[in-house]
Amino acid sequence: MANTPQAKKRIRRNERRAEVNGARVGRIRTFVKKVESALTSGDKAAAETALKAMQPELARGVAKGVVHKNTASRKFSRLTKRLAALG
Repeated sequence: MANTPQAKKRIRRNERRAEVNGARVGRIRTFVKKVESALTSGDKAAAETALKAMQPELARGVAKGVVHKNTASRKFSRLTKRLAALG
């Protein structure tokens, strides 16, 4: 258990940040799932619009530090590749 006031404050802050960051990651997952579902249904137009909406969301996650840069790049690359194969 934390003894110093600063350590107690860090625990409180970490809990708040974990909640915010968890929401950010969940939001990114939702955008990715929208793209994946459009790809599996075979709807190219919906997949393109979902991919365009997902890209800035992934970039925001990288900027905020909740998603690693290479992870975001890999996800975007793989989904773009699947979209190209659809057409």
